[in-house]
Amino acid sequence: MTGNPTVPYPPTVEYVDGVVVLLDQAALPEAEQYVRCEDWQRVARAISDLEVRGAPAIGVAAAFGLALAADGSDAGSAAELLAELAGVADALIATRPTAVNLAWAVEVVVAEAQASGGGSADDVRRTVGNCAQRLAAEDLATCRAIGDAGAGLLVGVDEVITHCNAGALATVGYGTALGVIRSAHRDNPDLHVWADETRPVLQGARLTAFELGRDGIACTVIADGAAASVLRGAGVGAAIVGADRIAANGDVANKIGTYGLAVAARHHGVPFYVAAPLSTIDPDTPDGSVIEIEQRPAAEVAEYRGRAITPVGTAVHNPAFDVTPAYLVDAIITEVGVLRAPYGQAIAEALGR
Repeated sequence: MTGNPTVPYPPTVEYVDGVVVLLDQAALPEAEQYVRCEDWQRVARAISDLEVRGAPAIGVAAAFGLALAADGSDAGSAAELLAELAGVADALIATRPTAVNLAWAVEVVVAEAQASGGGSADDVRRTVGNCAQRLAAEDLATCRAIGDAGAGLLVGVDEVITHCNAGALATVGYGTALGVIRSAHRDNPDLHVWADETRPVLQGARLTAFELGRDGIACTVIADGAAASVLRGAGVGAAIVGADRIAANGDVANKIGTYGLAVAARHHGVPFYVAAPLSTIDPDTPDGSVIEIEQRPAAEVAEYRGRAITPVGTAVHNPAFDVTPAYLVDAIITEVGVLRAPYGQAIAEALGR
């Protein structure tokens, strides 16, 4: 990854010569290696196993998974191929139910494929591939727009705190929350980031620190439990995170621990911002109480690098996400600008509803 904001970031996910190529985030930072997916089932496994993660990135990965399925199918008619793709779409969506971008991207591709269904199977294949590539290009442009839209919120801020990884690794490139930080850093090279480690998979310690270090943006990793103390005594001027799903009322589902950071930020008078594309907003979800929260394997908490860290038989609760109520969110930064409460109205207007 380059720190020059005028140079495109190497994509986290791309479709090249009939293969979906993913930067293996499970291996970072020890190794910078790539996963090559030659069928859609391997893409689904990569999403489930967090080899690719971040709501926008897994959405594009799933879109490319559909392209793999279409290209690899021997269906002789458009109707037959569309029926196959419907089954693949359901399987891809099921890999991670909380992140709305996954279902959104799959549904966009399927809808365009169905619209081309009056032609041949090859017409469907071309439509699926072109749509997936377009979604990837749009994601990069969207992230840059989010970064520029939110940079003004960090004017005069030298210390910012973030949780999980909402950067180039969580998108096709540039990032959402880290996109805002990158854009702000252009005007304030002294900007310093406090990165929560983000237990139990350590996306902050492994991935956010990796990205910011490569960009030359000063970063200090802290244990999640240290966030409140840092907010109290380190001169933090803003907290900014990404999102996996935003409800119609502005409630935000994001990596577990986000809610606690938002509560601590409000207590200490630090504005709490969420950066996400409009595709992360789910107008069909009225509020956070109905968002399905993915439960991850107990081993993520009970083990570290394959070694047990809890007594045998200890119960483990390992939700991947939590929900931050809208009243704790000071602004939602999107590619069309900064949304503020009342979020129901602001979101509806941004979505053109």
